Amino acid sequence: MPDTLIKGGTIVDGTGAAPFISDIRICGAEIVEIGPDLKPAGERVVDASGCFVSPGFIESHTHYDAPMWWQPDLDPLPGHGVTTIISGNCGFSAAPVSSDPEARREMVRIFSFFEDIPEKPFVELLPWDWKLWSEYRRSMAEKVRLPANFASYVGHIAIRLAVLGLEAWDRVATPAEIARMAALLEDALAAGALGMSDNMLDHDGNNRPVPTLVADDAEFEALFAVLERFPGATYQVVIDNFMRKTAPQSLERLERLTRGRGLRMLVNGAVPTLDFQKDALGPLQERVRRMLREGFDIWPSVFHVSPTSTLSFYRSLIFAQSNDYAWHEVVLAPSHGEKVRLLSDPQWRARARDSWDNKAWKHSPMNNPQDLHLLDSQNGVGPIGITLKEYADSREQHRSDAMADWLLANGTRSTVHMSPFPKNEDLTVHMMTREKTVGAVSDAGAHLQMLCGGGESTLLLTRYVRDEKRMTIEQAVHVLTGKLAAFFGLAGRGVLKVGNRADITVFNLNEVERRPVEKRFDVPDGEGGVSWRFTRAPAPMRLTMVNGVVTFEGVTSTGAMPGEFLSPAPDAQEYAIAAE
Repeated sequence: MPDTLIKGGTIVDGTGAAPFISDIRICGAEIVEIGPDLKPAGERVVDASGCFVSPGFIESHTHYDAPMWWQPDLDPLPGHGVTTIISGNCGFSAAPVSSDPEARREMVRIFSFFEDIPEKPFVELLPWDWKLWSEYRRSMAEKVRLPANFASYVGHIAIRLAVLGLEAWDRVATPAEIARMAALLEDALAAGALGMSDNMLDHDGNNRPVPTLVADDAEFEALFAVLERFPGATYQVVIDNFMRKTAPQSLERLERLTRGRGLRMLVNGAVPTLDFQKDALGPLQERVRRMLREGFDIWPSVFHVSPTSTLSFYRSLIFAQSNDYAWHEVVLAPSHGEKVRLLSDPQWRARARDSWDNKAWKHSPMNNPQDLHLLDSQNGVGPIGITLKEYADSREQHRSDAMADWLLANGTRSTVHMSPFPKNEDLTVHMMTREKTVGAVSDAGAHLQMLCGGGESTLLLTRYVRDEKRMTIEQAVHVLTGKLAAFFGLAGRGVLKVGNRADITVFNLNEVERRPVEKRFDVPDGEGGVSWRFTRAPAPMRLTMVNGVVTFEGVTSTGAMPGEFLSPAPDAQEYAIAAE
């Protein structure tokens, strides 16, 4: 007997086509019938009157590579309609790994630092029964059960560390080492990796460029040659429009190295939308347009949520990535007692003032105290609810000294909250609705004490569709579903049609919201206790279904874990986009 009949909903099928009222019948894991007034045949009937019925949402940029092993419920994703996650982004992946334990530990340290993922559970709770990416994929498929489908890139940083070990930070690779890297990439792609992810952005807490920024052209050319042999593969890279603003040089290099190769490239930072990035917008936008005219298959990624973060003094990369290494010392201090000692030290305070005045980026939170909010006190001493600027002005203090004093009074487990960066909304909508762009970027699974990420898709439905009417519902759903499934080559996903997998979400647009972030103490700290992360309450969706199994209903997750590991299918990337 068919399993589920969803009746009376307004179907937004994921192609960008206009919505229509119809019913959907699901049998097992598949959609078997779509049509008006379908008669029940003994299956469960879901009343979707007044609701939209759409493909389940795809999170295009997450970092669940490690957290999924200890947080398999992927909270809060099911309650926000998510049915597929994409991991392994930004050059970071949990495989391949070196045979050298110290090199493997370095891969964890790099991943942990840049994505703010706890290091001890990363080391202790993953089975590490792999060296190759193909072995990692097999271990995931056997041992991980999730409420969403999952697919993953292999990271260039991981590949480089697996071959060069700790020397990956310092030197270019030899021809023999490059050949070994190419073989590791080939292993991953043959085993079903989405492609290779890369990083042309980050510097660590000691201001060292990540290992991929050390790679020479010969290394990139060899890896691109491997990617060419796998038509469904994608090259994903993050370039720097945020800190040192080297994106123009990186994009010029990518254009030169990929010319004539036909590689599909997903470039994070290719068309910046934040106000402080507008000096680079024109040249980058023109280069992307020219590359498209010349036949490059380049897809800029688009953030519909303006970046914002919470400054945690327990673990955070905000200070280091703002070029503020004095305050980063507080984050790195091994105990809260040592943090207090630093914050009280006159010599450190002098260095901290100089760092904010002369070294931190002008657009960084350190230099915009009017956008730093003192909201979360460990002990409630306060003041709470004012900006750092207001607090500093009231005390006639330098803003760095004022923040140090506020932390000493309120406790070093307190947090300071940033306002979102101002953003060009017209450009954001224009980019999201263009053909060759990738949206639904959230960083879910990373930066656990800085942001949530999960559930950001809901803002696209509420703010952009319902409240401001900047997009139609069919445009927004297409951005979150069919467009992404086609880009990543996820055959049978992202579009509601007979024969496709039953990854479905049902929601009432007047009921859903992107809920505020809230603390939850459920992250293992590797020492027998737990630490906290940010999450948010469900939207809620009326129903989320993955492979025909309900993962969320009403107000809560069901606990079902029907997710499957997905690999790209080249022919899934051939699809028709509705008229824009």
